[in-house]
This record gives sequence, structure tokens and C-alpha cells, in this order.
Amino acid sequence: MLEISLLLVAVIVVALVFDFTNGAHDTANAIATVVSTKVLSPGLAVMMAAVLNLTGAFIGTHVAHTIGSGIVQPDMIKGCQALTLSGLCGAIAWNILTWYLGLPSSSSHALIGGLIGATLMYKGPEVLNFLSILHKILIPLFLSPLGGFLAGYLVMLALSWIFSNAHPRKVNQAFRKLQILSSAFMATSHGTNDAQKTMGIITLALFVGHQIPDMTVPFWVRLSCALSMAMGTATGGWKIIKTMGHKIFNLEAVHGFSAETSAAGVISVASSFGAPISTTHVISAAILGVGSSKRLSAVRWGVAGRMATAWLLTIPGAGAVAAICFELLRLVGLVV
Repeated sequence: MLEISLLLVAVIVVALVFDFTNGAHDTANAIATVVSTKVLSPGLAVMMAAVLNLTGAFIGTHVAHTIGSGIVQPDMIKGCQALTLSGLCGAIAWNILTWYLGLPSSSSHALIGGLIGATLMYKGPEVLNFLSILHKILIPLFLSPLGGFLAGYLVMLALSWIFSNAHPRKVNQAFRKLQILSSAFMATSHGTNDAQKTMGIITLALFVGHQIPDMTVPFWVRLSCALSMAMGTATGGWKIIKTMGHKIFNLEAVHGFSAETSAAGVISVASSFGAPISTTHVISAAILGVGSSKRLSAVRWGVAGRMATAWLLTIPGAGAVAAICFELLRLVGLVV
């Protein structure tokens, strides 16, 4: 019993570490454009994102329920804390790798891939909730970037038409202030989706460990996850900020406003349906859409191709690492 209790503590600690790395990794989602257009200084932008990530984490628990019970069937893995621990280790390893390479991959799908990989090693595919994975994870995985791209393209096209007779310098001056609001909207929506994913993992671990009677997210779990993500956000993710803010498309204030507003809208809708989408996918696609509205050659498609490759590799890559971690835990006798 002592070993199980210590393992549960380890799961919670590692989950909060993942939440911290998620915040550090995904800071760029909210502030890359506002930093690259020099509307806010990097330090001020990071602190704003941290506070609003914290706020957004307390808005709803739909995504947490999807992560906790929509990927695996909780009743079939009771007592196996090694599964959640292995899933987290796979996700963290993938986050560190893509952070080191400066690639804006998905922390969300790293976590999902980690859970799937560990589950397959434990009891096989019969434990997975395939219908939920299809409807709430795989379909949104493909549709959300498309939604971000189209929204960014259409919003920028509309703004270009509305301000077609205005002087470009005056337009950008006006949107410098508006971009602070769009960046704040993006940071808040990021908290509503990403912070809830770790809440779902910890809640699953508590249920598996017979500490709570059902999959309701305890308040202390919501608070600790919100604080952990906010602290991670405060450290910044400067390599990824550079990639998103400068290497995809040369952004001006009006472009940043269009991309952030479009992405935040898509993320907010997904969160309301409990879909744990990748905020990184959506904002990256929105930036591509904004750039394409000007001309296709304005976008550096080579960088976009590298990002797409990282996206496709995330779930199987994190899943493979998680499977290896699970086997190591089995070898040392920690798999019940």
C-alpha cells in the first residue's frame, strides 16, 4: 500500500512538471505575435500570459473530463499508477525534445500519445475508448488547424478590404493597441484548454488509486494545475517564440491581431465541447492563413513543413517513449 501511495505522489509531481513544461513550451501560442510586432516587451508579454493562463484554467472542466475518461476506460486500469506515470514521462520527453529543437509541436497530443502508448503496453487496445478518441481527439486534430487557417485567412482578408483605403502606418498603429486585447484573449483561451489536460490526468490517477469515488475534478487539483502552468508560462519559450513570431511570416500588428483573434475563437469553441485540441496547431495555422491572405509566397512554407512533420510524429513518438517507460516500471515491479 505504501508503494502505491508513493507512486501516486510521484504521478502528481510528474503531472505538475508536465504542466510546467506545457506552460513554458506553449507561451509562444499567446505572445509570439505581440512580441514579434514589438507591441509589448517580452517580459511584460510573458507575465500577462501567465496571469491569464491562470485565469483561464478555472473556466470549465470539459477538457479535463475528456482526458481523464475519454481516452482510456478508468474502471479497467484501476490500481495501475504506472500507466499514468509512463504516459506523463513520454509526454515530457517529447516536450523537451521539441523545445530543444525550437519546434512548436503539441503538448496536448504528446500527453494523449503517452497515455495511448502506456495503455497498449498494459492491457492492449480493448482498454482504449476508440469512439471518444475518434470524435474528440483525432477529428479535432485535423479540423482545428484547418479552422485556424481559414479563420486567419478570412479575418485578414476582411480587414484588408475594410481598411483598403487607409494608410498602412495608421492601420498598424490602431491595431497595436487592439493586439494587446487579442493576445489576452489567446492567453485566456489557452488556459481553458491546456491547463485542463493535466487536471484530467491527476484526476484519473486519483481515481485509479482509489482516492476519489468518481471522475469529478477536485478543487485542489484545479488550483495546483493552474499555478503550475502559470509558473511555466512565466519562464517563457523563447526559441518557439522566435519560430512562430519571425520564421513563418513577417508579422505586423494587424496580422498579429488577426491570427490571435482567429485562433482564440477556434480554441474557445473547442473547449466548450471538451475537445483537447492543440493550441499550438491552431495559432500556427492561423499565422499561415494570415500570411497566405497577402500572397502565398509571403509564407515560409519550409518552416511550416517542419512543423507539420513534428505534428504527425507527436502521438506515435510520445507513445513509443511512454511504452518504453512502462516496460521499465514493469521490470522493477511497479506494475500491478
